[in-house]
Amino acid sequence: MRTPTRGLIAVLALSPLLAGCFAASDGDSGSASGGAKRLRVALAVPPVQALSPYSNDATVLSKLSVAEGLTTLGQDGTARAALAKSWKRVDGTTWTFELRKASFQDGTAVTAESVVNALDHANGSATKPRVLSDVTLTAKADDADTVRITTSAADPVLPLRLASPALGILSAKAYAKDGTVSPVGTGTGAFTITKLTGKSKATLNRFDGYWGGKAKTAGVDVTWIADGTARANALRSGDVDIAEWIPTSQAKLLAEDTRHEVPSVRTDSLVLNTGSGIFTDAALRAAARESVDGSVLVDSVFGGYADAPTGLFGPGVSWAADARAEVTGRAKAASTSQVRSKTRGKTLRLATYTNRSELPEAATVLQQQLEKAGFTVKQDVREYTQMEADLLAGKYDALVFSRVTLLDTGDAVSYLASDYMAKGVYNIAGLEDPAVDKAITAAAEEGDTEKRRQKIMAAEAEILRTDAVLPLVHEKVVQGIAADVEGVLLDPRERSLIDADTHLR
Repeated sequence: MRTPTRGLIAVLALSPLLAGCFAASDGDSGSASGGAKRLRVALAVPPVQALSPYSNDATVLSKLSVAEGLTTLGQDGTARAALAKSWKRVDGTTWTFELRKASFQDGTAVTAESVVNALDHANGSATKPRVLSDVTLTAKADDADTVRITTSAADPVLPLRLASPALGILSAKAYAKDGTVSPVGTGTGAFTITKLTGKSKATLNRFDGYWGGKAKTAGVDVTWIADGTARANALRSGDVDIAEWIPTSQAKLLAEDTRHEVPSVRTDSLVLNTGSGIFTDAALRAAARESVDGSVLVDSVFGGYADAPTGLFGPGVSWAADARAEVTGRAKAASTSQVRSKTRGKTLRLATYTNRSELPEAATVLQQQLEKAGFTVKQDVREYTQMEADLLAGKYDALVFSRVTLLDTGDAVSYLASDYMAKGVYNIAGLEDPAVDKAITAAAEEGDTEKRRQKIMAAEAEILRTDAVLPLVHEKVVQGIAADVEGVLLDPRERSLIDADTHLR
């Protein structure tokens, strides 16, 4: 296996049931594809909004090389050329991007106007992409191949921001008048979606007009399997060639040459709802902080495929440890008797989701820890797409949550802004803290890399001060890949998986 060079998861008796999920595709698999074989892939999280780039589905478009942005992330976390072959900063708020010659999968050309159209839709969408939480973009065409982008405030990491899967450039056909966005046949990547079957399957065929060269495989047949054990069994039984996010309980049951451990920038945390419910009380949040011990999960739940918590950013973010700031000013924790008095008659609603099998196990451990501290706890465990709206609406008191901290831009500021600023579009914690907003804004405005990192860690300390989020573990991701598959992208940011070079031998 290799890491990205361009940019930058039932018992065996279930296997017969799964076999029907991987029937021969109705897509291109015959002589027209030159005899190339198709890949069968099991993904963990079913689509939330029919693969709209403005939802969490955006990463699927990136993982499967369906859509691309103006830039992409290199292995070192820097911006690399994608649909833009070069760029330059004109002044503090203005950049220009020169486009390469490329085509959309519907046959139309990628032009400056089509890029402006895509970015305008993202900027004006009802559900704003997380990557735009802290900035407003204005795009215009200087000429047929040049896009000028102006930001509302200085944005020194704009090229990184434009690498976000949520800012993938789709053809005009993708954008409906009702505000919905469809990537089916409208991307620019190596594979085009020809069929999406609800939340269960997708068929992708090779896009022979791809600017990066014709893919080595004829297509990709995707099945979403939320149950981690079932995904692992599908790989073991030969029903799929790639299964993402293998549960740690299943990892050692796979053949050694099919089990691939990936250093990750994923942190699992207990997110507390500061906007409504019992955790509006800072003393109760502090009591939860003192009662929760994530380090016990490393071996008991994650089987060693995790590290003990150090903050919002773990070992996968190599620079974080040296720049970490001391957390001060935390509230005094309520005693056990005070917790019982303050919460009398109120139940702590603890949520998590089944897409990552370790999370429900972790929730059970945390429930015991919280109950020991005096809380009365009731769990709600469902598939993620069934609860996302409730999470954002503040209908839970706490969430056991797994988050790729550098997913959106590769720059930590975007994650902090979307998840913890008062106006953040993914602010599940409901946090409204002026000092947090000020610290994140200061980091966003800093152009010097070293100073930016120091300000990011100062913002981390401000967030941890509020006890809105309690880090539990830093995960290590296990990907399941059949021995006869080559060229899978083992990406710590979990944005890439398959590209034009991925194929069966």
